[in-house]
Amino acid sequence: MRKSIDPLTPDQVYRYAVDAFQPHLKLGGTKKALGSMILTVLFAAAARVSSLSDTCRRLRDVPDEHAVADALYSTLPEYDALRRRVQAASSGHLPKALRRRPQVVALDLTLLPYYGADAKTNPLVVRSKAKKGTCSSFGYGTAYVVRNGWRYTVALTAVTRSMTMADLARELLKQVRAAGIKARSLVLDREFYSVAVIRYLQAARTPFLMPVVCHGRPADHPLGPSGSNVFKRCRKSGWSESTLSDAKKRKATVRICIKCRNRRGERGKRGREAWIYAYWGIRPQRFDWVKETYRRRFGIETSYRQRNQCRIRTTSKRFEVRFLYVAIALLLRDLGVWLHHAVLSHPRRGGVEIRLERLRLRTMLLWLFEVAAEMYGLVNTTVTERPLPKAVTT
Repeated sequence: MRKSIDPLTPDQVYRYAVDAFQPHLKLGGTKKALGSMILTVLFAAAARVSSLSDTCRRLRDVPDEHAVADALYSTLPEYDALRRRVQAASSGHLPKALRRRPQVVALDLTLLPYYGADAKTNPLVVRSKAKKGTCSSFGYGTAYVVRNGWRYTVALTAVTRSMTMADLARELLKQVRAAGIKARSLVLDREFYSVAVIRYLQAARTPFLMPVVCHGRPADHPLGPSGSNVFKRCRKSGWSESTLSDAKKRKATVRICIKCRNRRGERGKRGREAWIYAYWGIRPQRFDWVKETYRRRFGIETSYRQRNQCRIRTTSKRFEVRFLYVAIALLLRDLGVWLHHAVLSHPRRGGVEIRLERLRLRTMLLWLFEVAAEMYGLVNTTVTERPLPKAVTT
């Protein structure tokens, strides 16, 4: 086994997290000790996937939960200022290699269900298809750079009901450029397949690749399929072209890649299956290249699962608080990625060897909670209303 040069400890991870995030987030205002205390409690809440109030009751020497919440809420800026602070904290520890040459950037939209009574009237809440028992959600757009197996979050923005997908793409690209990263091409989710988004990206001269959302008559219609559903009937891979139009009679033309494969009994289905992609600004030579390039985007789903492992729970209706908790989850995940890239990966010829077993994300979160427990102590007892059974006391 390779001997460790400098062992990594929980205290070192905690100090780096505070030094990397607090100067940008500025929690607690100008009071440095207050800001460090708030950030420590937030780290502990994220590690336990719990709420701020429950974590304050768990840590013995932390002030009352209402005092901590008031200190956080009173110094929390409005959304625009908070978004800029989060962006600065996110781009502060990005590897320099990401800025040396253009990168493939993946854009995505994620929705977190919201069950508040004002869900239908709150303009900050997004309405969509039912998800986990509700049609209301808080939306967040993210941009990732995927390089050599690493996924870095380089942009984060909240999505409101009045924001269109074209507005979301524009805001995310603006943050990507502000981070000093040039987009060689974009890999987008199916939600971005619209005339407005395509026209904007073409006007911005930004190449892209995304799956096609098929419209028109289905294949089993008496008159036959129409629109983009025609591509589903293809049994051989090929290239084509498609023109979209929207309700405002605006049109956009994209190139089409049709990748066909055999299902081979997967999910009880057999026969040929067509995967349809729309692209512009790139010149692919092989169908498999298009498929594999888009598959690189699937790592985003893993990032979301890891984000949910450290997202603080809350019932607060304040928009900025919910955005901050999502941002902290993504910042902690990126911290783990940076640690692997900078100090935990094994150097080798032509690059580095990733060794995730050295520090799992869950382990890093437990380390942060252990540091908080050492600093403030833990409450290990609770009040009882009745005497304990004799078998327990003895």
